[in-house]
Amino acid sequence: MTSTTSIIKAQGLTKIYGDLRAVNNIDFQIEPGTCYGLLGPNGAGKTTVMRMIYCATPLSSGQILVNDLDVMENMSAVKRNIGVVTQDDSLDYDLNVINNLLVYARYYDLNRDQAVQRAEELIEFFQLGEKRLVNVRTLSGGMKRRLQIARALINKPNVLILDEPSTGLDPQARHHVWAKCHELIEQGVTLLLTTHYMDEAEQLCDRLAVMDRGNIITEGSPWELIKSEVSPQVVEVRGDGKYRDSILLAVKNQIDFHEALSDRLLLYAADVNPVHAQIQEMNLPLKTLLSRRSSLEDVFLKLTGRELID
Repeated sequence: MTSTTSIIKAQGLTKIYGDLRAVNNIDFQIEPGTCYGLLGPNGAGKTTVMRMIYCATPLSSGQILVNDLDVMENMSAVKRNIGVVTQDDSLDYDLNVINNLLVYARYYDLNRDQAVQRAEELIEFFQLGEKRLVNVRTLSGGMKRRLQIARALINKPNVLILDEPSTGLDPQARHHVWAKCHELIEQGVTLLLTTHYMDEAEQLCDRLAVMDRGNIITEGSPWELIKSEVSPQVVEVRGDGKYRDSILLAVKNQIDFHEALSDRLLLYAADVNPVHAQIQEMNLPLKTLLSRRSSLEDVFLKLTGRELID
């Protein structure tokens, strides 16, 4: 595989556990200073891909280059330029905020002065100044997550891997994390993230791949995927299922396609105004009739299915 301007490039990436092909011969590349997302249901292979990139899981076959270095041949060098924030809270609860950063800096051979300077910069950047001497047990969920991200940046990596960065956070904390991610991208840091929040993917990702059963089934910017996989707008109809056939008959020439779910009918079209108006004229006793912009969640559920996967 030849070098390109891509900061991460995978080709033929495969991971096999016994009879399970967790990642199946996938290719992708990530440009510097962008955010790339991996979406997919549980078990799709997203975390396995990330673990192979940051050298925690060996490849079965294929190749990954990070900063033009092969991850299987240059593990130490690759790790020095990557920051990793896993799903689990791995903070040291015996230490205060600044010491969590200072202790972690030892893994990167920063001397005391360098570590203190970098820790203070990160505390200011993530707005944790008032908590710098407080034990991490007392921090809110949002503050703990910001501290985890700060710790992952102690070595000034140019790649930051975020595995579900805002899971369990309230809306205010999530938006704060998003804002800091945008600032990091503006500073030239490349982000790779997984998330189950489609609004998070739309907010942060320049480009993303949807995975299912170890395969990449589609790739593009959020808006490209919405345009290519579903129509731009959708009408949601909730009500007695006995009206569905008559609604579909009335609007069949005005929609691109539909989805009949257990609790609602989704009608997709480039322009839903005439669809909405047609259904209103039918004067049916519906519970809900609303029009909205199609979202990444519509794409995700269309491609990966609506059945619960454990």
